Amino acid sequence: MSRLVCVHGVGQQVKGEDVLAGEWTPALRDGMRRAGACPESLPGAGEVGFAFYGDVFRPPGRTLAVGDAWLAADDLDQYERDLLAAWWLGAAEADHGVIAPGAASLARVPGGVQRGLRALSGSAFFTGVAERAMLSDLRQVRLYLEDPQVRRAARERVASLVDDATRVLVGHSLGTVVAYEALCAHPEWPVRALVTLGAPLGIRNLIFDRLQPPPEPSGEGLRGRWPGGVASWVNVADAGDAVALVKDLCPAFGPRVECFTVSNGAHAHAVSPYLAARETGAAIMAGLGGQGDPGGPR
Repeated sequence: MSRLVCVHGVGQQVKGEDVLAGEWTPALRDGMRRAGACPESLPGAGEVGFAFYGDVFRPPGRTLAVGDAWLAADDLDQYERDLLAAWWLGAAEADHGVIAPGAASLARVPGGVQRGLRALSGSAFFTGVAERAMLSDLRQVRLYLEDPQVRRAARERVASLVDDATRVLVGHSLGTVVAYEALCAHPEWPVRALVTLGAPLGIRNLIFDRLQPPPEPSGEGLRGRWPGGVASWVNVADAGDAVALVKDLCPAFGPRVECFTVSNGAHAHAVSPYLAARETGAAIMAGLGGQGDPGGPR
């Protein structure tokens, strides 16, 4: 019985449910402690489920793991180049140590992809991430958004864990898109709260406009659907997180989204600092039925 279901992001294809549980659970519990949770209210191992879908990107003969020789910078298609350009621009704006691109579209020209990868590899955001891992991450985002089988498989992993006891969905990175779309497709689920960490959901053209269901016209432009039957949606983003390029999701999804910015240190997009943040812990506590104060004790 999973009261809490977690959905990972890109680059997890060589892991699995147990590995993710070992990485996520301690940080998640620490975040709840920072928000004032008492020991007996912290979720146990049996109450947290991990919707692992990384293996969808690792079928026989098409492994996307770090070190694969077949994926090179020149192999990126136009969507992947545009997404790289957005990451590069976002990293340059947040990190003065990153050489800014001459234009947002620089990664689209010959040689621009390699320059973008090298610039990002020296940023605080991509500390310790190899160039080939970045290429793999770009490819996974595109496959999810453009391959119906990949999209369906990832969302089914979430659906397989949600039951009558589930109250909170936590998504990180691409996992925020998976969790959001799964909730939209199942308004009957008993989930009360969606918590998104390092979410790319608000990036126009590349992500937002490609969501399922698609955003609808409103008086102020396009507006994304509210995620199913949840009562609350809390979005947490590090100011320097280039994947979470749009920090405030209210213009895209409405004023009901509560948005917080946090500081994750040198690893702006890493999931553990996000989970350990007081704001994340408070959102999870509130969804599980506790009080949860984002401004509570540290």
